[in-house]
Amino acid sequence: MKLNLKRPLAFFDLEATGINVGADRIVEIAILKAMPDGTETIKTWRVNPEMPIPLQTSLIHGIYDEDIANEKTFKELAAEIAEFLGESDLAGYNSNKFDIPMLLEEFLRADVNFDMTGRKFVDVQNIFHQMEQRTLKAAYKFYCNDDLVNAHAAEADVIATYKVLLGQLDMYKETEFESKQGVKSIPVVNDVDALHIFTNINKPVDFAGRLVYNDNDEVCFNFGKHKGKTTEQVFSVEPSYYAWMKQGDFPLYTKKKLDEEWAKFNAKKNENKAPKAQNPAPANKPQYNKPQYNKPKPVEKPAEPINTDMLEQLKMKFGK
Repeated sequence: MKLNLKRPLAFFDLEATGINVGADRIVEIAILKAMPDGTETIKTWRVNPEMPIPLQTSLIHGIYDEDIANEKTFKELAAEIAEFLGESDLAGYNSNKFDIPMLLEEFLRADVNFDMTGRKFVDVQNIFHQMEQRTLKAAYKFYCNDDLVNAHAAEADVIATYKVLLGQLDMYKETEFESKQGVKSIPVVNDVDALHIFTNINKPVDFAGRLVYNDNDEVCFNFGKHKGKTTEQVFSVEPSYYAWMKQGDFPLYTKKKLDEEWAKFNAKKNENKAPKAQNPAPANKPQYNKPQYNKPKPVEKPAEPINTDMLEQLKMKFGK
């Protein structure tokens, strides 16, 4: 089956030093870019995470410190990876909760502005969990009737994810789904826009799940004491909550989206501020203008010429 694509769809998978989106780093990234014409391109990068890989993590994905010691850092690879992704929509397995937020963190650390505006996100795991509720290995067996070899290697996982989506589209072509609200539909169709809606269950804002959209498309907090409240409601009564989150151990992309909400809140607050009115005089007190009394300036008489009488008077005054 060929995917019905309006623009490229990039399936990607990350292997990392751990699962903490804010603190851990990528050690491998594989991208399968499916084009609207049916062609596919795969690229894989090993990445030096600039931190040790815990042994328990290496035992899972098989990548050890010595394997990536001489590889480029993500900052050195960021521009190349962003260019390869281009304007693609994004797809993956559990990508909305892990791969996308982890990738965005790395781009932000590398000062690469990877714009998410207008992109669609297809999380294949969410289709699987809502329709069957199993793991990638089981999904591959279930949909592809084959065993997944070399699981937890990024390239093997990303190829498996791509094949699982094709299998899901084939299996659920006419399958009706009933939501928790009792709404029936046929959601698994060969259309990225429809798959984006179906797989973004919680309508995330920041992909780490700290901020989500409610049914009115308002941004809400999705954790802690303010869970379910809009950012505007919280900022109105507890503006210090913004500062607390900015200083806390939250992913950079979460903080970026929080900044956007804070800016919107302040812009709206400033718009609603009425201009300061000048204090008008009480209606029952008529205004009187105090009369201005301007004293007339004395008129200066012109000097008189000295005559005989004036000289006589001076003699009498000074005794001469």
